[in-house]
Amino acid sequence: MRKISIDPITRLEGHGKIDIFLDDEGNVANAYLIIPELRGFEKFVEGRPVEELPDITPRICGVCPEAHHMASVKACDAVYHVEVPPTAKKLRELFYSAFYVADHTTHFYILAGPDFVVGPDAPPAERNILGLIHKVGVEVGGKVIRARGMAMDIIGMLGGRRVHPLFGVPGGVGKAITEEERAQIEAIAREEVEFALFTLDLFRKIVLGNSAYRDMILSDIFTLPTYYMGLVDEQNRVNFYDGMVRVVDPEGKEFVKYAPHEYVEVIAEHVEPWSYLKFPFLKKVGWKGLVAGKDSGVYQATPLSRLNAADGMATPRAQEAYEEFYATLGGKPVHHTLAIHWARVIEILYAAERLLELSTDPEITNPHVRNIPTAKPDEGVGIVEAPRGTLTHHYITDERGLVVKCNLIVGTTNNYAPIAMSVRQAAQGLIRKGQVITEGLLNRIEMAFRAYDPCFGCATHAVGQMPLEVRIYDADGSLTQVISRA
Repeated sequence: MRKISIDPITRLEGHGKIDIFLDDEGNVANAYLIIPELRGFEKFVEGRPVEELPDITPRICGVCPEAHHMASVKACDAVYHVEVPPTAKKLRELFYSAFYVADHTTHFYILAGPDFVVGPDAPPAERNILGLIHKVGVEVGGKVIRARGMAMDIIGMLGGRRVHPLFGVPGGVGKAITEEERAQIEAIAREEVEFALFTLDLFRKIVLGNSAYRDMILSDIFTLPTYYMGLVDEQNRVNFYDGMVRVVDPEGKEFVKYAPHEYVEVIAEHVEPWSYLKFPFLKKVGWKGLVAGKDSGVYQATPLSRLNAADGMATPRAQEAYEEFYATLGGKPVHHTLAIHWARVIEILYAAERLLELSTDPEITNPHVRNIPTAKPDEGVGIVEAPRGTLTHHYITDERGLVVKCNLIVGTTNNYAPIAMSVRQAAQGLIRKGQVITEGLLNRIEMAFRAYDPCFGCATHAVGQMPLEVRIYDADGSLTQVISRA
């Protein structure tokens, strides 16, 4: 049996590799997405004061520390049974909306965009952000840098620093905003809305306007029907910061809707010995392995999942884009993996519109932004929608507020099973007997996981035996021996 390895896989956060095994005929027998790195946050936060976790857990990831910070502080609210003032809730969501604009912009233009703008078969040296700017022009590159920078300015203004910000505290936020700051945020938000509309139009022209790309999006190779998960408000509209978690089945029918503290009744986690990532699944359906469909407990939590799980968007222009999305792709739900990119662009528009709404809310400058916790701490769960999927923080403390147990279900962790299935499906569809294996073909397989915007550094934390491969080279640099522990 022949093995093809893509190691390391590229344009993602964290590290991983893909091993593809060919049978004697040269067809793909199986493919594995292997995550060899370990984090340890669930264990080493034990014994720490729970109020320190909104500062500690964002260190899991330098790409989306805001998501962990927000889920963590919401879990702390629940641990201390404290109600957050209305203005603080709005400021948290404002902060989080700015983060969404910055994060989704990064993925669309820097990580995913080169596959479409430069082309999936372009040389790797060109298939990057510099190649993208060369193709679309320096002016567009400047727009991207400015839009992301302005969103990060808001994060820095509210959180004290752009990376690993400190904004939320148990019971509220650390600072109110002044009228001058509010006006500055409003001005940025207006620019971000225009940038989001520009990005949506760019997607229409470059991706939807290319028949080869449309055919690739709609192909069976990149189609995976599963359950879909996303946070929704009281009207079942997409919400990133707060609400109930809604799951729909592959036919689009509501399967379950649950509050954060109820997640343990809905989600279980499966472990395989060949990877550090866990495989969450729906308890009531059960773990049936890496298979799709209604009889499998596998679900997705992505921008596409959020749109599939919701009945609409809560802002007007995003709602128009939502309706166009489903009208173009044949109705709900959409099962096309590469359509996640389009859903992500719609979410940039929603985040920008929501940022503008909150920045003009009359209550946003109210100085009452925190209620001091007074109750005895015990247990709490906080959930937000990270850009990569539903993010759950669950803390249990002793009576002094010291953490005795912590469980994290990270956005990418939700998606590990569908990512692995998408990679296998793409490999089986693209590699055939006698096929010449080109770099471009392998990149198309990578596109199957890249659509999920995975953050493997963030997601890996299951305890198990560490996969280890030692390669021994002689003095001339020739490989003489490989010793493996799977």
